[in-house]
Amino acid sequence: VQLQASGGGWVEAGGSLRLSCAASGKFFRVNDMGWYRQTPGKQRELVATANRLGSTTYADSVKGRFTLSRDNAKSTVSLQMNSLKPEDTAVYYCNADVDRGIIGSLDAWGQGTLVTVSS
Repeated sequence: VQLQASGGGWVEAGGSLRLSCAASGKFFRVNDMGWYRQTPGKQRELVATANRLGSTTYADSVKGRFTLSRDNAKSTVSLQMNSLKPEDTAVYYCNADVDRGIIGSLDAWGQGTLVTVSS
């Protein structure tokens, strides 16, 4: 199972970026899927995650600015980030709880994509 992330980059404060992630490989289905982020010296933190029914959880720091959407049929998730702030600068990681059937579940991570927001 692989998670391929795309998007990210550099943007000025107040700007927008969109991150996308797609799961591929052999699996039964993707359960929770979302994004985490990490800055140097800090623990990885949840940004947003959604279950298969579309129930979404956001970090307080991004509520009202970020929107998570997923496509169960395509096993993809996207994060629309608006009104970006310098403190949003981080490496963003796609994460998915992948059900592989009899083999069991896998907590899968993407390769990380850097988001830089300049002040």
